[in-house]
Formats: sequence, structure tokens, C-alpha cells
Amino acid sequence: MPTPGIRKLYYSIREVGELTGLKPHVLRYWETEFPQLHPKKNRAGNRAYTEADVEVVRRIQALLRDDKYTIEGARQVLDRDPDGAHLAPAALAALPRQELERLRAFLADVLRGL
Repeated sequence: MPTPGIRKLYYSIREVGELTGLKPHVLRYWETEFPQLHPKKNRAGNRAYTEADVEVVRRIQALLRDDKYTIEGARQVLDRDPDGAHLAPAALAALPRQELERLRAFLADVLRGL
């Protein structure tokens, strides 16, 4: 498992599975169901997930498991809101603490600017 605080450029399907608690066959299935999830493949055909791909996986996981969307419903939510601007409370809980702190600081800056 990656060392906390160190970010990698690419993650293997095994590493993404460890980060999210998902099995590789679930990740491969989600690739077929969600066009937003498209990890690169190297010459050997191994998937190379970027940070953005991992965030998409976490968002799909939150929509399916926490917010109880069907696959079709989650696909529609991702189509309508590809950047995740409208996150449900369960999806917010899945965000790393640092990201929430950055969001809070940004919102405080906006409030001061008003």
C-alpha cells in the first residue's frame, strides 16, 4: 500500500483496489459501465490509474453504495455533473480530510470577499 503523503503518477488495479476496498473484477466491470472511468493501459495491457481515475472510482463507489443509486442512475449523475460539483453528503464523507480543509478555506475566502 502506498505511503501516506506520497502521491504517485499511476496506480495499478491492485493498488486502487486496496485504496478503495474494491476487487479488481469490480473495477474492470465499472470501466465497461462508466465512460468517465478510462485508465490508460501500458504495452503489456496492465491498467494504469491516475489520481483522477481514483477519484472517479471513489465517486462511483459513493453513488452506488452510500447514496444507493443503481448503475444507470449513477451514470446519469456522472453525465450531468462530471466534476462532482454537487456531492451528496455520503460522497463528501469519502473525500480525504485535506480536500475538505481546502474546500473550507476556499469557501471562507469567498465569504470574506462578499
